[in-house]
Amino acid sequence: MSDWKLLNTSTPSGASSVSFTDLTGYKIFKCVGIDLFPSTAGQELKFQVNASGGSGFNETMTTTFFDADNLESGSGGTLQYEANDDQAQGTAYQKLTRATGGDADATCAGELFLFNPASTTYVKHFYSRFNEYFSSSPRTLDNFVAGYINTTTAITEIDFKFNTGTITGVIKQYGLVAS
Repeated sequence: MSDWKLLNTSTPSGASSVSFTDLTGYKIFKCVGIDLFPSTAGQELKFQVNASGGSGFNETMTTTFFDADNLESGSGGTLQYEANDDQAQGTAYQKLTRATGGDADATCAGELFLFNPASTTYVKHFYSRFNEYFSSSPRTLDNFVAGYINTTTAITEIDFKFNTGTITGVIKQYGLVAS
């Protein structure tokens, strides 16, 4: 039997970013974003990590990004690979959403899973699924991101932010308790 244990809750209101600094003691971590709202329309929710002894959120990642979308009118509907939204051994913050709106009803929500970040033997795998209200044309985007962080050094911090402006909402951090 396994259970998720709530480790931290952050409720940013106009913060530039949200970081969690304890990524030890569990093999799997889950960060849940609830009604994350950017201060400026059309922003990308992003994340990056910091390795033990590192000096910033700039770890090397290889990632993939695809999404399914549907227009508010009910027309459209596509599933597509987004080549411009992934990284091949990049050190930038990785996009989790593409352009979350700034209207009152325009937020994003989802989950990011990080596997065995304290390992000093293996690279660190992750995947996420976030849904957002896309700002440039009224539609929903169901975003899927996966990849690995190419370091065998333990990961000690994870940071979330929009590409510009501030973030408001709730982010909860869980660890998987295996029995």
